[in-house]
Amino acid sequence: MPMSEENLNNHPKVLIPEVKLQARITELAQEINHDFQGKEVTAICILKSSFIFFSDIIRKLEFPLTCEFLGVSGYSSKIVSSGEVKITLDINDPLENRNVIIFDDIVDSGLTLAYIMNSLRARRPALIKSCSLLMKPEGLKTQIEIDYVGFKIGKEFVVGYGIDFSENLRGLPYIGYIEHGH
Repeated sequence: MPMSEENLNNHPKVLIPEVKLQARITELAQEINHDFQGKEVTAICILKSSFIFFSDIIRKLEFPLTCEFLGVSGYSSKIVSSGEVKITLDINDPLENRNVIIFDDIVDSGLTLAYIMNSLRARRPALIKSCSLLMKPEGLKTQIEIDYVGFKIGKEFVVGYGIDFSENLRGLPYIGYIEHGH
């Protein structure tokens, strides 16, 4: 089922249109605002694919927050099967006694996010929550509780809104999907 350049030339089909995406992000922000009212938060963006989601949602958050960026190595079969993640960019500030929210673009196996959350828990934050724009419940390979989920989707190969295919298509304003060649 390899992807080909041919797939790129056909514009991805729309899975979640821009209007629906933005409306759900506003709802997620309202939930988070309710839960963190009056608290200070360290918001962590998982790079690269979450940066557009992150920039949109943090502008809707109504409490004091600092932003950190955590780079993790690319999506490969090794990550999917083992959950081992190479940190390519670490966060700078200490997390001890801080309220932390991790923002991710998509949870598939759940192993990568579980690994990240466990490694950040070791830094002893007061509270750590996770927010993922997309989740593939059928793909989960570990017990992981995601506190805020934008959309549950199927097995589609999604692109757009920060999510890439070979570094392409990140700039689409909607979540699209590419059909596998049969």
